Amino acid sequence: MNLRPLGKSGLQLSEVSFGTWAIGGSWGQTNDAESLRALDKAMDEGVNFFDSADVYGDGKSERLLARATKGKADKIHIATKFCRQGDIHDPQTYSEQRVRQWCEDSLKRLERETIDLYQIHCAPFEILKQGAVFEVLDKLQQEGKIRAYGVSVETVEEGLFCLEQSGVQALQIIFNIFRQKPIAELLPRAAERGVGLLVRLPLASGLLTGKFKADASFEAEDHRSFNQNGEAFNVGETFAGLPFAKGVELASQLGWIAEGRGNMTRASLRWLLDFKEITCVIPGFKNVRQVEDNLGVLATKPFTAEEHERLRAFYREQVSEHIRGAY
Repeated sequence: MNLRPLGKSGLQLSEVSFGTWAIGGSWGQTNDAESLRALDKAMDEGVNFFDSADVYGDGKSERLLARATKGKADKIHIATKFCRQGDIHDPQTYSEQRVRQWCEDSLKRLERETIDLYQIHCAPFEILKQGAVFEVLDKLQQEGKIRAYGVSVETVEEGLFCLEQSGVQALQIIFNIFRQKPIAELLPRAAERGVGLLVRLPLASGLLTGKFKADASFEAEDHRSFNQNGEAFNVGETFAGLPFAKGVELASQLGWIAEGRGNMTRASLRWLLDFKEITCVIPGFKNVRQVEDNLGVLATKPFTAEEHERLRAFYREQVSEHIRGAY
């Protein structure tokens, strides 16, 4: 497992790490015993970083991480997020009292004394521009409650703004073959500022596995059913903002990327890891098989310059116009 620095935080993270939204909920049914086996498998293979949030299963993901990483706080790093338990548009949601309580609650569920990376969870841009929440995080960091802090953002514009905040050491961004906008400005600017980049939705909610058909259906409690058009939260969080049928059609044109790389999942993750500015990708998982498949990227060959250009042209000419919502 290769380790990459999380900006200037001092943390060295496994370039393939994992997000825990799926094992908490909103991705269909889960099995806690299988989730724990999958977490163990990931750690056995050298994964040393997991991303969570207090709202993933109402704290369930954090509690599962506590069980899986008990006694490993010095070896296994955990990130979590806050603010979406409250009204994300209300400035009081980001007051010191509220943020401190959410931080303490997450620490309790994680059974840790310090959160390695504490992230604002996709707050509205107007809240970020007010700046008060960064002062609260500075205070928590000074007290040792958090080791570093960052921001999970929806748009490149938000990301560029956050890079100018002196205490921000990480950005979590939506970035994949279907969402290439960060390449032009955000990636080089983050490298210049010494800020780490975590990539969520690296497989566009599963579209980039190449396994879906246009008539696929999802369980009612799966966000790929209830948020296909942004009914519950930002539309970009589901299928990278693409209408599902269009996403399936576009994915069907990408079979060539798997040639010599095993499958589309590994190829899609490899494409991301080709960017040196990226600290790590954080695909989701619900079982050991998915963990193993994602980790297969470690033995997957990089893309050539010509292949990268082909994918950039594909994004410009066939994908970008279909993405919905600000990004």
